[in-house]
Amino acid sequence: MTAVTSTTSAATTTSTTSSSSSSLKLGTTDFLKLLMTQLENQNPLDPSDPTEFTSQLATYSQLEQQISMNDTLTTMSDTMSNVLTQVSLLASES
Repeated sequence: MTAVTSTTSAATTTSTTSSSSSSLKLGTTDFLKLLMTQLENQNPLDPSDPTEFTSQLATYSQLEQQISMNDTLTTMSDTMSNVLTQVSLLASES
Protein backbone atom coordinates (compact mmCIF):
# COMPACT_ATOMS: atom_id res chain seq x y z
CA MET A 1 0.00 0.00 0.00
CA THR A 2 2.88 2.37 0.79
CA ALA A 3 4.49 1.78 -2.59
CA VAL A 4 1.21 2.63 -4.31
CA THR A 5 0.89 5.85 -2.37
CA SER A 6 4.47 6.83 -3.16
CA THR A 7 4.07 6.07 -6.85
CA THR A 8 0.76 7.88 -7.07
CA SER A 9 2.07 10.88 -5.13
CA ALA A 10 5.12 11.16 -7.37
CA ALA A 11 2.95 10.87 -10.47
CA THR A 12 0.52 13.43 -9.10
CA THR A 13 3.33 15.86 -8.34
CA THR A 14 4.82 15.43 -11.81
CA SER A 15 1.46 15.75 -13.52
CA THR A 16 0.42 18.73 -11.42
CA THR A 17 3.72 20.48 -12.04
CA SER A 18 3.50 20.03 -15.79
CA SER A 19 -0.18 20.96 -15.80
CA SER A 20 0.42 24.02 -13.66
CA SER A 21 2.77 25.50 -16.18
CA SER A 22 0.36 24.93 -19.07
CA SER A 23 -3.27 25.20 -17.97
CA LEU A 24 -3.69 24.43 -14.26
CA LYS A 25 -5.97 21.51 -15.10
CA LEU A 26 -5.60 17.81 -14.46
CA GLY A 27 -7.47 16.42 -17.42
CA THR A 28 -9.65 13.37 -17.48
CA THR A 29 -6.97 11.44 -19.34
CA ASP A 30 -4.36 12.36 -16.72
CA PHE A 31 -6.70 11.30 -13.93
CA LEU A 32 -7.42 7.95 -15.60
CA LYS A 33 -3.68 7.33 -16.12
CA LEU A 34 -3.05 7.98 -12.42
CA LEU A 35 -5.95 5.75 -11.46
CA MET A 36 -4.73 2.91 -13.67
CA THR A 37 -1.18 3.28 -12.32
CA GLN A 38 -2.52 3.07 -8.80
CA LEU A 39 -4.57 -0.04 -9.59
CA GLU A 40 -1.69 -1.72 -11.43
CA ASN A 41 0.74 -1.15 -8.57
CA GLN A 42 -1.47 -2.16 -5.67
CA ASN A 43 -0.63 -5.24 -3.66
CA PRO A 44 -2.97 -8.06 -4.77
CA LEU A 45 -2.89 -9.51 -1.25
CA ASP A 46 -3.84 -6.14 0.26
CA PRO A 47 -5.96 -4.26 -2.31
CA SER A 48 -6.89 -0.61 -2.00
CA ASP A 49 -9.78 0.33 0.22
CA PRO A 50 -12.93 0.70 -1.94
CA THR A 51 -14.07 3.59 0.26
CA GLU A 52 -10.88 5.49 -0.53
CA PHE A 53 -11.29 4.70 -4.22
CA THR A 54 -14.86 6.05 -4.21
CA SER A 55 -13.74 9.13 -2.31
CA GLN A 56 -11.06 9.85 -4.92
CA LEU A 57 -13.61 9.57 -7.72
CA ALA A 58 -16.02 11.88 -5.91
CA THR A 59 -13.27 14.41 -5.24
CA TYR A 60 -12.28 14.43 -8.90
CA SER A 61 -15.92 14.88 -9.92
CA GLN A 62 -16.22 17.88 -7.60
CA LEU A 63 -13.02 19.33 -9.03
CA GLU A 64 -14.34 19.00 -12.58
CA GLN A 65 -17.54 20.78 -11.57
CA GLN A 66 -15.59 23.61 -9.94
CA ILE A 67 -13.40 24.02 -13.02
CA SER A 68 -16.49 24.09 -15.24
CA MET A 69 -18.15 26.68 -13.01
CA ASN A 70 -14.98 28.79 -13.01
CA ASP A 71 -14.88 28.71 -16.82
CA THR A 72 -18.54 29.73 -16.98
CA LEU A 73 -18.03 32.60 -14.53
CA THR A 74 -14.98 33.80 -16.47
CA THR A 75 -17.02 33.82 -19.69
CA MET A 76 -19.84 35.71 -17.97
CA SER A 77 -17.39 38.23 -16.52
CA ASP A 78 -15.82 38.84 -19.93
CA THR A 79 -19.25 39.29 -21.52
CA MET A 80 -20.33 41.75 -18.82
CA SER A 81 -17.11 43.68 -19.22
CA ASN A 82 -17.71 43.97 -22.97
CA VAL A 83 -21.32 45.10 -22.42
CA LEU A 84 -20.25 47.73 -19.89
CA THR A 85 -17.60 49.02 -22.28
CA GLN A 86 -20.17 49.33 -25.06
CA VAL A 87 -22.65 51.07 -22.75
CA SER A 88 -20.02 53.55 -21.61
CA LEU A 89 -19.13 54.30 -25.24
CA LEU A 90 -22.80 54.91 -26.05
CA ALA A 91 -23.21 57.12 -22.98
CA SER A 92 -20.15 59.20 -23.88
CA GLU A 93 -21.49 59.78 -27.42
CA SER A 94 -24.80 61.18 -26.15
